[in-house]
Amino acid sequence: MSANSIHSHEKEGVPRVSGENGSALRQQMTAEEHEVARAAARFGYGPLAEVNPTESGLRPFGGELQPGLYKSVADRKFGNPAPLGLSAFALTTFVLSAINMGAHDITAPNIVVALAFGYGGLVQLCAGMWEMAVGNTFGATALSSYGGFWIAFAIVLTPGGFDIAESLGGATSWNFNSSMGIFLMGWFIFTTILLFCTLKSTVAFFCLFFFLDLTFLLLGISYLQGDGTAPVASIQKAGGFFGLLSAFAAWYNALAGIADTSNSFFIIPVAHFPWSPTGKTRRAKSDRETV
Repeated sequence: MSANSIHSHEKEGVPRVSGENGSALRQQMTAEEHEVARAAARFGYGPLAEVNPTESGLRPFGGELQPGLYKSVADRKFGNPAPLGLSAFALTTFVLSAINMGAHDITAPNIVVALAFGYGGLVQLCAGMWEMAVGNTFGATALSSYGGFWIAFAIVLTPGGFDIAESLGGATSWNFNSSMGIFLMGWFIFTTILLFCTLKSTVAFFCLFFFLDLTFLLLGISYLQGDGTAPVASIQKAGGFFGLLSAFAAWYNALAGIADTSNSFFIIPVAHFPWSPTGKTRRAKSDRETV
């Protein structure tokens, strides 16, 4: 590819990939893939983003469950485990949140036990371990922890298994509801810690943990402020609502991590906070353009 051709792409708003890798990449891409990659570059990621894989870090990206700068994945032998973990979290959260909101007048969350053990628990825990293998500490901590949450939640709800609810006097007892409230408030504290780490990431990434944080807070309050036999229905429904938002935010980030030029005709838009690395770069360019 000639220098004039590369220069024309820069005029069109596509950041230049430095070195021979960038030139070889453009030669291998079809025209259609190039258009999709150009769109991705405008959102701050993708094969045409302004990144030198040998020197620089990639920008924060929810599809990789990376809230900060991280190394290039071009030469990584592992796939991206984040969409798998996010999808496992999203589906299990969606079902439980729908029940918390009273969908179809379902009153007992027993159907969640199977999902919590198999998908939200085991599969998400495995994804978290794979995140550790690829060097993503945040992703490993988040996915493994929430995988453990779903397994623990399923253990509590397993009828005739561990007899946890029965040992506390049953699901309608004061001891059980207070214990469940403390359990959920602990997860609210943990999620708040993770939320702080997403403040320099993308809006969708932040919203995932923000909605989840509100979910744990409201559900914890509903159990602690109940009459001792059941959680406060209105607060529980509010928690279910934010749980649904959290589930869809997780699916959104998962799709952002799955869709690329090899399998999709479009790239998922990723909005960046103005104080994020990408936001600062864009603001600096705008300031220069107005001078």
